[in-house]
Amino acid sequence: MGCPQVPESSFVVITTIQSPTDAVRKLVSMLDDWTVLVVGDRKTPPTWDLDGATYLDIDDQHESAPLLSPRLKLDHYCRKNVGYLKAINSGAPCIAETDDDNFPKDTFLADVESEVNGSIVQSPGWINVYRLFSTEEIWPRGFPLELIRESFTQKYLLEPGSSNCLIQQYLADGDPDVDAIFRLLRPEGTQFVGDDIILPPGAFCPFNSQNTVWWPDAYPLMYLPSYVAFRMTDIWRSLIAQRCLHAAGQSMAFRSSTVDQIRNEHSLLDDFEDEISGYLGNRRIVESLNALELSEDLSESGPNMRMCYIKLVSDGFIPDEEMLLVDSWLESIDQS
Repeated sequence: MGCPQVPESSFVVITTIQSPTDAVRKLVSMLDDWTVLVVGDRKTPPTWDLDGATYLDIDDQHESAPLLSPRLKLDHYCRKNVGYLKAINSGAPCIAETDDDNFPKDTFLADVESEVNGSIVQSPGWINVYRLFSTEEIWPRGFPLELIRESFTQKYLLEPGSSNCLIQQYLADGDPDVDAIFRLLRPEGTQFVGDDIILPPGAFCPFNSQNTVWWPDAYPLMYLPSYVAFRMTDIWRSLIAQRCLHAAGQSMAFRSSTVDQIRNEHSLLDDFEDEISGYLGNRRIVESLNALELSEDLSESGPNMRMCYIKLVSDGFIPDEEMLLVDSWLESIDQS
């Protein structure tokens, strides 16, 4: 099968192992000016088809990204990397990503700009951004367990302002991206309310791959690692990406919810087991990354990211096998 050709436009990248979901159908019906790129896997129905969406099966993926795709794991969320590469190498001026269980609101991708007006956090270190959008005791997946209780009473100094934000995490109402511990204790739904929050250099909060918008200077940082726990692949990516942004003096933003998540069925105990490496390691990973001396040149985001992976391999967080994929990813972008 020949790899589908797509026009030069902004992209939405999704991965799925299901037939077209109602959420994906609604998304496609809303986005006339975006290319909706759906990345399949071995478990995806071979008859997957939806008018208005571009679908990449495994063969298409190998053709689209011949250096990276055959080396990526099968039956793994990291296959989304091929969709990112397809969008990057098609000249996308902006790339959004979401999942097949996120139902878009009318505001989804309705006002996408790199410049964000909101409240700028004045405190360095770990920031529980979810607490700035909610009065309940809630935290994002990947937030260090040992800091959660403190985050419920911590007062963050905020100042109104604006910033160019190359990565923007939009929130999800309903069943947002929290960890298994939260879900085991607090199964009720959540509605986020609040102004956009800007995290400047030095402030960290994990972000996910569920409702995120990326701008070209940050594209090299989109890489999802394969040789880490499934529930940590986007979280550890987020920590690496933020460290690289900070080196270049760049900010990121957390923004008001534009989707309702009706989560696909999960085993919460399986999720818990898969998150253990993050519970034990997330804070130490940021300490390792902060010890690096990275280039302050934004155009060096790719090499900076590679240095981050070398550091995490050296410190025992990630196996050495990841480096072949990191290099294949960066070389694939260089060939664009």
